Amino acid sequence: MFLTVFGQKGGVAKTCTSLHLACVWAQQGHSVCVVDADRNRSATAYAARGMLPFEVVPVEAAAKATRSAQVIITDGQASSHEEELKNLSAGADLVLLPTTPQARSVELTIELSSILRGMDTMHVALLVKVDSRKQRLANDARQTLEGFGVDVLAAEIPLLAAFEKAEVEGVCVSEAVDDRGRADLRRMGGWSGYCSAAVQIRERLLAKDGPQSMIA
Repeated sequence: MFLTVFGQKGGVAKTCTSLHLACVWAQQGHSVCVVDADRNRSATAYAARGMLPFEVVPVEAAAKATRSAQVIITDGQASSHEEELKNLSAGADLVLLPTTPQARSVELTIELSSILRGMDTMHVALLVKVDSRKQRLANDARQTLEGFGVDVLAAEIPLLAAFEKAEVEGVCVSEAVDDRGRADLRRMGGWSGYCSAAVQIRERLLAKDGPQSMIA
């Protein structure tokens, strides 16, 4: 399975999404490789401690590193440049567009979706950084996206400090700890969101291509 995660701008949890979906599939026993195609090398920095259960490689090393992988996730550049989107999505089974509920993020996702439709590239949006105190904002964002024909996963990724702690520690959010070294109590809400997103991505691909083209 080839998945490209493309961010229309910085701050939309693109790298966090790439790595956590990789964690989900790796924990299910699949061979996973994340290709860091972001010029900032955010995924490489996150994985530098060697605590993640999969390999993260720069795009220059992707050809060799991905040969034996069952799941290949490309952490794309944060950009709204059409040519860059075309290059990074080439060969992808699906392009995932993490989107915060803020109006500008929603607008940019609609623009990217229009470009991807023109390229006949399968894509879905995922609402991220959803503040539980402002659920109506997320609901409005979903309604707007769907109103413009954007397929939006039912899963939502909550806004949690646990994600920041996990990044500092170089681990998946399910292993995040608080400042006293205790398990962060809210971490599993974030992990559950990505587990649900992984299931829904698989369902989209099964519906499109059939079981013979998907990981088990």
